[in-house]
Parts: sequence; structure tokens; C-alpha cells
Amino acid sequence: MGERVVRRARAADRDAFVALRAAMFEAMGVADVEGERWREAAAAWFDATWDSPDIALFVAEVGGEVVASAMATLRRVVPSPGAAGGRQVLVHNVCTLPHARGHGHAQAVFDALMVWVREESGAEGAELFATGQGRGMYERVGFREVTFPAMRLSLGER
Repeated sequence: MGERVVRRARAADRDAFVALRAAMFEAMGVADVEGERWREAAAAWFDATWDSPDIALFVAEVGGEVVASAMATLRRVVPSPGAAGGRQVLVHNVCTLPHARGHGHAQAVFDALMVWVREESGAEGAELFATGQGRGMYERVGFREVTFPAMRLSLGER
């Protein structure tokens, strides 16, 4: 495959970011992965926020192709016993393109991301939503299942 380079994302990675989100949603069994509306909105979001100090997006590049990503978004929350300073991180968009899976790319970008989470984000905790495939990687660095599951309400088209 070639040598892997793990780095922070840059503006030119927008289309790869959207493709990796699509691959992630497909792996999760999300409907309407091919929809254009969400892809255009994701591209616009990336253009507006990729260089924010509250967002860390790492990619793995092999042979000039971005093949994996891992991202964290700093969230300001109401202070709580687990986050007295009100700073938590949501880890998301950990994905590898299907043709590049099985080579450790997701692990490499996730490891780089976790350095940012632990050393640079200023967060007091982190959470994520795991697929069965990724669960072991997250557990190895200390993520644990919590008692209260996530619940969602779709508010439809806006």
C-alpha cells in the first residue's frame, strides 16, 4: 500500500472528509448515505470549521490518498461532578475507507487524536459512540460503556 503519514487535516482534505463520513455511516447501517443534502452540508461545515482550535481532525494518508480519519470536538457543557470545568470532548468520525481497512490506519489516527484529547484539548472527559468493530480499540485506551444509553429524537428536515 505504501507508507502511512498521519497528520492534521487541512483545507484540501474536505472531499476526503465527506467520503470518510459516508463510509462511516454506511458501516453503521445508516439510511440515505448517498444523499446530496447532508454531503453538501458536511462539506460546508468542514470549510467553516476545519481550523477551529476546538476541533481536532487527523487523517492517515497513503500514497497521496486520505484513507482514514479521527476527529474530536470540544464541547462546553454545564459543569458536573465529572467535568467541573465544563469541558468535554466528543470523539467521532473514526473511519477507514473500505479498501484500506485492516492495516491499522484507524488505530494510527485515533492514537494521534488521543494525544490531542489528553494533552491539548483541556477537556476533563471524552465520549464516543462505538461500532462493534471499533469497540476494542476504544476500550484499550480507557473508554467504558456507561449505564445510561444514548437516546435520539429526529426532528426531520429543517
